[in-house]
Amino acid sequence: MKTILSRFNPWWEGEVEWTFVERPRYVERIARHLESRKVVLVTGLRRVGKTTIIKMLIKRVLESGVSPDHIFYISLDFYGLDKLSLLQIVEEFFKIRKLRFSEKVYLFLDEVAYKEDFSVQLKNLHDLYNARILASSSSSSVLRDKKAMLTGRERVVEVLPLDFLEFLAFKGQTLKDSDWHLLEGYFEDYMESGGMPEYVLTGDPESIKQLIDDVIYKDIVAFHGVKDKTSVREFFWLLMERSGKQVSLNRLSKILGISVDTARRFLGYFEDCFMVYTVERCGKLNERLRAPRKLYAGDVGIRNAVTGFRDKGAVFENLVYLALKHKRPCYVYKNGVEIDFLTEDGTLVEAKYSQDLNREQRKLFETIRARKKIIINGARVYMEFLSEDCQQS
Repeated sequence: MKTILSRFNPWWEGEVEWTFVERPRYVERIARHLESRKVVLVTGLRRVGKTTIIKMLIKRVLESGVSPDHIFYISLDFYGLDKLSLLQIVEEFFKIRKLRFSEKVYLFLDEVAYKEDFSVQLKNLHDLYNARILASSSSSSVLRDKKAMLTGRERVVEVLPLDFLEFLAFKGQTLKDSDWHLLEGYFEDYMESGGMPEYVLTGDPESIKQLIDDVIYKDIVAFHGVKDKTSVREFFWLLMERSGKQVSLNRLSKILGISVDTARRFLGYFEDCFMVYTVERCGKLNERLRAPRKLYAGDVGIRNAVTGFRDKGAVFENLVYLALKHKRPCYVYKNGVEIDFLTEDGTLVEAKYSQDLNREQRKLFETIRARKKIIINGARVYMEFLSEDCQQS
């Protein structure tokens, strides 16, 4: 056990070489929550960069002067730990580093959903130890605390694929005022590749293909015991084809020859893994529940790997959705006319890549009551919107 835990925590033995591109927006938010003594739940798609962000936080804590012995990281999907509870693993850490239970420690628990009853164990760690706790998961199951064990004790941070500002940083690009003519070219590259960090850095399409296979066959087929593997994969292809559109489970079920209940279950699996998001129609409760939802891919690079890089308008709308997802948008639909997003804080947004609203959309856009109205029609406006939102968060 000592050998296993030491491999996960090389700072116990001496200097560590850190090789990553910083993502300060997430690091700053998570660091604030950690010091407020809340259990921070970090969620997001596989390979979106959660583990790397955890390492960034560990580096930050070390640089603040905390002893390496008081910092513990573990990936709970490691096979050698499968028979140990979360509490047993943490107690081993205290024994190995010869720490008193009253000493302040930082616990970074990667893929915590691999442990049964993780909510009650996190509660015990929060209540009984002088610990700052971060727990991550690639499944939204970490948010379903059925017994409300962590209510009032947790903060949730979802890590999304790289936004355009992060994409430029990963590419080593800083656009000066004199370089703004290059913006559209880089933005086209971003729309095609998406924001999965490994793919942005390497350009290797195998990383995207492997991610898709891991989600379908490990997180869905194996985890949920689905026998019809082909239908799950074909269902995912159809979802990617419908990115940015209203999705009908009745239609999908007929195309694949499966029941509507099965289609609904498959959609739930992909939502649980952050591969897709769905957006309700704006309106009263009845209308929201009965109207079809719009669907967006968790990453446009994944979408493009399935469909090919086409329909740039749909790709652009998907990127705009990801940029304002945290504002809980719904979509407006009246008399056959649609406006893309109305956010919870009253911002009306229409995404039009290198286009303008048609007459019917313009009329509806002008008549809707909103605190603020924005037409995002290209890379420059998108970047301004993103920069403004980063400053506010």
